[in-house]
This record gives sequence, C-alpha cells and structure tokens, in this order.
Amino acid sequence: MNTNYIDYEQPGITVDLVIFTVNTDKLKVLLAKRAEAPFSGCWSLPGGFLRVGESLEDAAFRVLKEKTGVEDVYLEQLYTFGDPRRDPRARVITIVYFALIPWESLDQPESNSVADLTWSAVEQLPKLAFDHKEILKYAVQRLRSKASYSNIVYGLMPEHFRLSELQKMYEIIIDDKLDKRNFRKRMLATGLLQETGKKDILGAHRPAMLYQFKKMEITFFN
Repeated sequence: MNTNYIDYEQPGITVDLVIFTVNTDKLKVLLAKRAEAPFSGCWSLPGGFLRVGESLEDAAFRVLKEKTGVEDVYLEQLYTFGDPRRDPRARVITIVYFALIPWESLDQPESNSVADLTWSAVEQLPKLAFDHKEILKYAVQRLRSKASYSNIVYGLMPEHFRLSELQKMYEIIIDDKLDKRNFRKRMLATGLLQETGKKDILGAHRPAMLYQFKKMEITFFN
C-alpha cells in the first residue's frame, strides 16, 4: 500500500472583475444581479469560469466586453482569492482584475447571463454574494493607494480636461479634499501632462486651458 499518496483538490477557476467608473461625483462599481444559484437574485461582481485554453487576461477582457461593451481600457490584475468556503458549490479560486472606464465611454450594457446590471456607489452597496464585499474593499484600497503615487486616474478621465476636473477626480477617488495650488504645482511637475493648445469656454466657468496625458499608460511619480 502506498502510504505517500496525497489527495489533491482540483478547484474551479474563475475570473471576477471590479469595474470602476465615476459619475455624479461618486466612485461607482458595476454589479450584476445573479440569475442562477447560488445567491440567485443577489448582486455580485461580474465574472465567469475560465474556459478551456483561455488565458487569465483573455478571460478578464472577455467578461469586460460582455458586461460593458468596451475593450480598450485600463485593466490590472488585483489579487487571488481562494478561501475554501468562498463558494458553497465547490472549491473555487478566483483571480480578480479591476478596470477603469470613463463614464462617457459606456453604453447601456446587456447580457443574457445575468438578470440585471447596475452601477452602485462604493459607499452605498447592496448585500453582495460570495466574498465580493471583501474583494471590492480590497480593490478600492488599491485604487486609492495607487492614486497617491501614479497617474492611474487617466483611466477615468476624458481625453481633454481642465486641471480642476483632474483634481476633482483625485478627490473623488481618495475621498478627501486637496489644496488647489499644491495639486496644480505637483501635477505639472510630474511632466505627465501637456497643454492641448485649446481652452474650455463652455459653461459658467471662465475659459481654462485644456490638458491631456502625454501617455495613456501607468506612470509612477514621487
């Protein structure tokens, strides 16, 4: 008899997405109402099981496309969650990604695999299925942390913007107020922004220079 035999588990693998946007001055996340058990009728993060031969990143982009209709957005692998009891059906390990989408880029998404989709403010969440509340909390912390030392907010901004609009975006993400003069000085010193040569003359505000990011990719600064 082979006494060295070990019974290894063969867990299921899923990919879940924390998809952020900003609308009405609130950081929001896309939630899907589950149409099937477990947690039928409950809200959850959009996701799905890994398909045969599919890479993790391909699976993440597939779910993103199915749920939002967009593809070319900021996407980053967040963390792996594998508590043996996180899914009542069986042992399921999920690899979580988070995405950033400008509100203006979104169409009304439709899906046959869920009963409904909604954007919920991260501070006013409904009860979530599985361990998705824990996952979302971790994602918000990661986003707020990276906003303090990188230009990650480019994933939520329109192509051209006022510096005041950029400051507002940072304030929404970190949930705190920033000094206007210090923010302007710091952002211009990073060398990540450039003037477009155009001014915003719409609305009640006086004309202001429009800026854009020099590169649409993650860059770190001090």
